[in-house]
Amino acid sequence: METQNIPYQIIRSNRKTVSIQIRADGQVVVRCPRRMSGDAVRTFVESKAKWIGKHLARQAAAPKLPPFTDEEIRELVQKAREIIPRRVAYFAPLVGVTYGKITIRSQRSRWGSCSSKGNLNFNCLLVLAPAEVLDYVVVHELCHRKEMNHSGQFWAEVARIFPDYKASNAWLKENGAALIGRLSG
Repeated sequence: METQNIPYQIIRSNRKTVSIQIRADGQVVVRCPRRMSGDAVRTFVESKAKWIGKHLARQAAAPKLPPFTDEEIRELVQKAREIIPRRVAYFAPLVGVTYGKITIRSQRSRWGSCSSKGNLNFNCLLVLAPAEVLDYVVVHELCHRKEMNHSGQFWAEVARIFPDYKASNAWLKENGAALIGRLSG
């Protein structure tokens, strides 16, 4: 699909909202509800063309760092296995939840996730982010133990534990693609 010379990929799923993601390789991805028409998607992309252009230009201007080696990724995973479980153990009682298994991975699309069984997954690249950003992602995933969505109640719970979460979220949006772009393969 292409709109105003902006090529994009559509991913349809059982979601209620539309979002645009710009991947580390510059690919524009539109995530939308299954029943959303192609014309509605095109209109949405056109309405966001200025935003997309700004982010693509910023990404193109960013210095390109070499991909992480396999050894560097192993070291990041090891460091994350030391740090993240401690942060989860610290914040879980503050959130008022329990959790299951913690898994650390090198992921291209997520910083963290929480399963319905309470298992938590985190991206090893979080150890390269400022400490407050890592803590925000931990709190975000732990709050999913109470609300498995991104409702107002969910964000209120995140804000209760981590009042300045928006700054950390903004840091990930601003800097995350450069980190993820260093994952090879």
